[in-house]
Amino acid sequence: MTPPDLLVIVGALAAIGWVNWYFFFAGRGAARAAVGAGGVQEVTIRVAGGYDPAHVRVKKGTPVRLVFDRQETSGCSEEVVLPDFGIKKYLPAHQKTTVEITPEKAGSYEFTCGMSMLRGRLTVEDEEGAS
Repeated sequence: MTPPDLLVIVGALAAIGWVNWYFFFAGRGAARAAVGAGGVQEVTIRVAGGYDPAHVRVKKGTPVRLVFDRQETSGCSEEVVLPDFGIKKYLPAHQKTTVEITPEKAGSYEFTCGMSMLRGRLTVEDEEGAS
């Protein structure tokens, strides 16, 4: 293997690593839903190449309002699926769409795009903060 070949391989591996980091970790931290009017927990999730935040923490037994703010036209992000809650909802481009649930059981629940390429997580915690 020549030095240019090695350089191409190292560069390709670095590019693959960066793409994975960008799509799965960059700017997608956890957020706790804020309690608003009527005691409803609410969080806005920006949809643009992924979910931001991609991890949302809520309390069990209290209504939750997830507001998906879709900022793109990519076909992949045109719907959100919360399989554990039996929800599949269309997200119009450049609009906000509300999904309301009341999680009765602590645990971790996934939400994805219709193709399961974009992924997020809803962590439902007991009153003490443990899931």
